[in-house]
Amino acid sequence: MYSITIMMGRLVEDPELRHTANDVAVCSFRIAVDRPYKVDGKNVADFFTVIGWRGQADFVCKYFKKGKPIVIQGHFENRSYTAQDGSKRYVTELIAERISFAGDSSGQGKPSLPEPPPEHGNTASAYSSGNTGDFEEMPVDDDLPF
Repeated sequence: MYSITIMMGRLVEDPELRHTANDVAVCSFRIAVDRPYKVDGKNVADFFTVIGWRGQADFVCKYFKKGKPIVIQGHFENRSYTAQDGSKRYVTELIAERISFAGDSSGQGKPSLPEPPPEHGNTASAYSSGNTGDFEEMPVDDDLPF
C-alpha cells in the first residue's frame, strides 16, 4: 500500500544540492512542522528530513532558503547505511513528489515567484523501486484555516 503525506513547515536550513554519478540533481533539507498545541505555553515542532529529486531539487534550491515556508507532498521511506565508525544507522526521509510555496516569509505578501515545475516520470528516491503514480489535483477551498 502506498501512502501520501502532505506537510507544511519552514526550512530549518538552506537546501543542499548535489548530483549523482549520473548527473541527477538531488537535494536534502530539514523542515520544522509546528504541532497544533503548545507545551508549557511554548510552540512545539517536529523536524523532518526531506529529499527532492530532479526538477524538485533544482526548484527548492533556487527559491527556498532557511526560514521560508513550504508545502511538500510526498511519501516516507526508511533506509539504513553503515556509518564510518562501522555502526548501522537507520533514517526515515520524506521523499518529495510535489513542492509548493506556502506564503511569503517576509510578511509582505508579494506573490512574485513562479509556479513549481511539473514532474515528469518517477521522482522516487534511489532507495525505492516503486512508481510515484499519478495524482488528481485537489480543488482549492478558500475557507481553509491556513
